[in-house]
Amino acid sequence: MADLSTPRLVLHPLSPAEAEGVAARSPGPGARWAPEYPTVGDTVGARNFLRHCAGTGDPRPFGAYEIRLRANGHAIGGAGFHGPPDAQGEVTIGYGLVPAVRGNGYASEALRALLNLARGEGVTVVRGDADLGNTASQHVMEAAGMRFSGEDERVKYFRIEWPAARGRAETTDTVGTAGAVQTADAAGSTDLPKTEDAA
Repeated sequence: MADLSTPRLVLHPLSPAEAEGVAARSPGPGARWAPEYPTVGDTVGARNFLRHCAGTGDPRPFGAYEIRLRANGHAIGGAGFHGPPDAQGEVTIGYGLVPAVRGNGYASEALRALLNLARGEGVTVVRGDADLGNTASQHVMEAAGMRFSGEDERVKYFRIEWPAARGRAETTDTVGTAGAVQTADAAGSTDLPKTEDAA
């Protein structure tokens, strides 16, 4: 599967072998990891992705992605789906960045790319959540076009939905041109349990 490219980022879909390296915090040959990568969320996401692969097969494109800076190729975090769409066409998403790069809009840019991908694949609803006090992550989802949909004693929930498509949807105008995603020709959580401070 090809990388996804945004103006400043490359979202690289992890292979099972690459996910094993992230889960073990052991970079493979040629890996360019920023300091503090992978985070705890990245390792948990990689393990979740590997469980999907072992249980039901590789879920890509609804798997784990490594977020890389286009400028230097350094991995700075992860984003991904918690598995393929359910029977209603709904998926859950998670993301996170290393602390040093937060606050630059990278998380929203990556999230927009995955929302565009999901819509193009016929997904009707994407869900996400963040801890009540994690306003940075809540802002990330809002900036990417997701809307608040409720809360409980622990988290706030967000979602974006589109009408069921009769065919593959156009992806460049899903959540705004700033997040338009292109498929990259170059090859090189993440299925994160929930979103992290990642603005």
